[in-house]
Amino acid sequence: MLTLRDLRKRFGGRVAVDGLSLEVHRGEILGLLGPNGAGKSTTIHMAVGLLDPDEGTVDVDGQGSPRNPEVRRLLGVAPQSLALYDALTPEENLRFFGRVQGLSGRGLAERVEWALSFAALSDRRRDRSGELSGGMKRRLNLAAALVHDPALLLLDEPTVGVDPQSRNAILDRVVELRSADRAVVYTTHYMEEAARICDRIAIVDAGRVLALGTLAELLSRHGGDPTLVVFRDGAEQRIVTRDPAGELSRILAAGRVDDFRVERADLEAVFLHLTGRRLRDP
Repeated sequence: MLTLRDLRKRFGGRVAVDGLSLEVHRGEILGLLGPNGAGKSTTIHMAVGLLDPDEGTVDVDGQGSPRNPEVRRLLGVAPQSLALYDALTPEENLRFFGRVQGLSGRGLAERVEWALSFAALSDRRRDRSGELSGGMKRRLNLAAALVHDPALLLLDEPTVGVDPQSRNAILDRVVELRSADRAVVYTTHYMEEAARICDRIAIVDAGRVLALGTLAELLSRHGGDPTLVVFRDGAEQRIVTRDPAGELSRILAAGRVDDFRVERADLEAVFLHLTGRRLRDP
């Protein structure tokens, strides 16, 4: 659905994207993770046609560059900064964005109704959007990206600043899009979100893809061996081993153990291993 091939983008003397390649398929949620300044936003801007790459190509569904307006209609974009008109109601916002995408008449009305229902905002359709809660605005922001029924959706930090209930609702709705055979690119700083909903995860830094795969693949390749933590006689012993069960059996054969646990790497550990722990202030 989306192919990025050998993308490069430079701003003056700074290289923002340096030979990045990715593919996103229908019915897939691809997570895009990276520290501040990793090149994620520049990559997304090239993917949606806001920027031209200095080198490389962007192809949407085999139809060419998103700089072509007809190709760009296949895209839906929900930016991190809310793209809504506070003075308009949710229904008016959706009608406006639908008309911008070429919808009219009965088709527009049906898509607006679908989008309001999808965002669970049918009962707030005539309230001013500026009066909605943060979670409601985030859901409306997502609905505005979907009102024209795009095949490819790019979501940039879609749950930032929302309460747990709204976050859970947004994640559930993104999963629904995958079930409807849509392709989704999902950028986030929340590792647990990526682990929960993404089929594959790309970790990006310095404008390059450092690692790409399923969560299980990333943990296997970059997570390191598990750590067996054993407690006995008031002391803690930590043993890094590929075979924690076997190691525990050997320890038990030598004496009593008060307690134990096995610690395994998670996505955050993989992310920090690949990108480092240095602060990346914007």
